[in-house]
Amino acid sequence: MSDSSVSEKATPRVTPAQAWYAVAILTVANISGFVDRQILSLLVKPMRRDFGLTDTEISLLMGLSFTIFYSVLGLPIGRWVDRGARPRIIALGAAIWSLLTALTGFTRSFGQLFAARIGVGIGEATLGPAAVSIIADHFPRKRLATAMGVYQMGSFMGSGFAYAIGALIVGRLTAPGKIMLPLGIEIFPWQTVFFWVGLPGLVVAWLALTIREPRNEMRRVASTTPEATSIPLRDVLHYMRANVRTIGAISFGFACSLSVNFGVGAWLATFLERTHGWTSQQAGLLQGGLTFFVGPAGVVLGGRLTDAWVRKGLTDAPLRVGMVGAAGMLVCAGLYPLVPSVPVVVALLVAVNVFAALPWGAASAAVAEVMPPRMRGQGSAVYQLIVNLVAGVMGPTAVALLTDKVFGDPQAIRFSLSILAVVGMTLVLALLAWARPAYVHTVETLRATE
Repeated sequence: MSDSSVSEKATPRVTPAQAWYAVAILTVANISGFVDRQILSLLVKPMRRDFGLTDTEISLLMGLSFTIFYSVLGLPIGRWVDRGARPRIIALGAAIWSLLTALTGFTRSFGQLFAARIGVGIGEATLGPAAVSIIADHFPRKRLATAMGVYQMGSFMGSGFAYAIGALIVGRLTAPGKIMLPLGIEIFPWQTVFFWVGLPGLVVAWLALTIREPRNEMRRVASTTPEATSIPLRDVLHYMRANVRTIGAISFGFACSLSVNFGVGAWLATFLERTHGWTSQQAGLLQGGLTFFVGPAGVVLGGRLTDAWVRKGLTDAPLRVGMVGAAGMLVCAGLYPLVPSVPVVVALLVAVNVFAALPWGAASAAVAEVMPPRMRGQGSAVYQLIVNLVAGVMGPTAVALLTDKVFGDPQAIRFSLSILAVVGMTLVLALLAWARPAYVHTVETLRATE
């Protein structure tokens, strides 16, 4: 069966314009979600001062409260995605994460902050599985990675926007004291940031409802066939066990890649301050600018490179692109913390942002390729669970442990960042290289059964 006939079967009566419209809305949703996710980490100083929080409590707000619920609840949400109306699921999720972000502006204690962050994580858990499933149903294989790359731009643009906001907030909205809202409600000035970044997400929720759902046409044609029903999670796990080398290696491989990205993202500003004497505003603006402008270019480049290799008949193209990104990160992210020249550091950071972003359209395409269509929601949720739990624990924490426990010197953060990059990306190269033969076998077996 040809690629074009498969895509037509998978995406009935969806035009290219409708497909790219869906990607555009999903990208905007991704931007919104990442802004709401990242903004808390940029308000550590005023939260410590005004709520009396410890570093441990703040780390729980940025990590446990969000990551655990975001990752674990992805499993039942993935099952819902495989059988439900995906645009409505995304719309509901966007409404939840936006409202809970805005409500964070009214919190007064650690417990209230923790509950709000759980709500943000629950809402955002809907987006990844649903977006991968929708895009895979809208595009043929030869254009899938590019479409996934455009969607993944949102994570970099959202993070970059949040870093830039954080840099601008410092010294402006973080002064002591309170402000009065209507109805006599008092809040701290910095809490208004949650209103500004949260409430626009309600527009995203409405826009999600305008995405065309190709599954509606498939159900009208085959509403009484087994294909119209969802697959139990046990069957999904059985399939994944049968393809454990493929799915396990790419999941843990890309998890190691994201761990390095998270480590750099969490500690880059601190590195620039401690090692090169930058102010927090200068560091935040550089990090925000690179993430917002260079990161999206890297992820789209990776998607286009993947599609170009797929058209040349390279079934393992997504893994090859992941390995190119890992090799570039091993060199550039391994070097930038160690060089003394600031201009060279900045130049290397430009390259770091390109190589860090390069694999993520390819990674999403790889997950979609190795999962049967009716398992994509649940399969993406399992992948999301592994990647986010591993990366959330390993990346930022590894840098802190190396600095505090191994070197025992805050100034040694440059060595910690370099070690994380070299070790993490070596693991990525090894895992993806090991996965390639199994990946080719899995994908070609699925294609033969379509």
